Amino acid sequence: MKTKLRIASIIFIFSFFAQAQQQPKGITGATNWMNNWTNFKPAINEYDEATNIIAGTIDKDTRLVKRNVYHLVGVVYVTNNATLTIEPGTVIRGDDKTCGTLVITNGAKIIAEGLETDPIVFTSENEKNNRRPGDWGGIIVLGKAPINSLGGVNTLPFDLDPTLNHYGGQDPEDNSGILKYVRIEYAGRKLSASKELNGLSLAGVGRKTTVSNIQISFSNDDSFECYGGDLNMSNLISFRTTDDDFDFTQGAQINISNSIAIRHPFSSDISGSRCFEVDSYEKIASTDMTKKMTKVNASNITLVNLEENNQGLVRESAYIKENTFFNLTNSVVSGFAPFILLEGNIGNGEANLSKITFKNIIANNCQGEIESESGSNIPGIKNFYGNPAFGIEYTKIKVSELFTLPNIKENPDFRLNVNNTLASGN
Repeated sequence: MKTKLRIASIIFIFSFFAQAQQQPKGITGATNWMNNWTNFKPAINEYDEATNIIAGTIDKDTRLVKRNVYHLVGVVYVTNNATLTIEPGTVIRGDDKTCGTLVITNGAKIIAEGLETDPIVFTSENEKNNRRPGDWGGIIVLGKAPINSLGGVNTLPFDLDPTLNHYGGQDPEDNSGILKYVRIEYAGRKLSASKELNGLSLAGVGRKTTVSNIQISFSNDDSFECYGGDLNMSNLISFRTTDDDFDFTQGAQINISNSIAIRHPFSSDISGSRCFEVDSYEKIASTDMTKKMTKVNASNITLVNLEENNQGLVRESAYIKENTFFNLTNSVVSGFAPFILLEGNIGNGEANLSKITFKNIIANNCQGEIESESGSNIPGIKNFYGNPAFGIEYTKIKVSELFTLPNIKENPDFRLNVNNTLASGN
């Protein structure tokens, strides 16, 4: 009897580990979830001329309807706990001259719930073939979820109305609404050398807010940036942003899954552009160190540089700073130099490195592994992450063979190629 139990236990353990090893890597789905609602060639897309203007302040519940095309002029604030509802299929075109920007203030909501067959589109007012990154501002959402700045509240450095520009609080469950099946194109205006708007800025946004199925293309700064807050994010696409694809700071507590960053060597900032930039603060002096530090759990992520033979300005796939937690699992990273870069202050001690984990990863065509800004730390880092338990596999496979259909001139499919044994984790 004991022998049978022992055999059963061994079979169970073997099955468990075999199943763990076969977790799908990179973005997943029974079908290609990028179909229908995305657009990888927005420069040539035809949009109707605007029929209605949005400007000033929205202080009562308002609905934008599909039959109209809206011209977003200047900084438009949704205030007074009002809800801005946007119908599926609605197009909002940001004004170039006045840097059209939509701000959902603390307590207000946006309900922008498009459909897979009828997404909501925020784009440039300029005509096709004349659209550029930074044509307009972007979308800013200010919530009441915790941040780790001193005093528990903060403001964004975007020249916003000081009476409306505040975020943070004590409610991780705060609800700022829904952003789903939304495209944001050509946003991210550079206000000055040190002030750059993002495609989507989420500041102190709580976990009851829905953020999924969003494509941000040709942002002139970051695509997605979270300043604190507590969010579950999924099915996000960042395409040819100038700076970072996903940026997290000020104690952000983030679960991000089934998402992709698609980079191009000539759509990157010379100052340094990555898919992930993760830190807990800009300055310790302005941070409440008793509060939570930034923690990002990223699973089933695909990070890819489209140009295999020219790294251009594309550097590491992720830059991780001290006092942060970052976990990347079941993911695919292809075409970066190096795979990961750690801030020198992290050192090579196990106490700090154990906060940053990489499990069941394909690191393909990366010029370098997990590196440090400080060369003296690299041997210890390589020894720590060289443990087979992490399951990091360094490969040299052509992008055309690694993914199902990685051609953005068609309907791209960046799921792993099922004909490749890496797809099943073997």
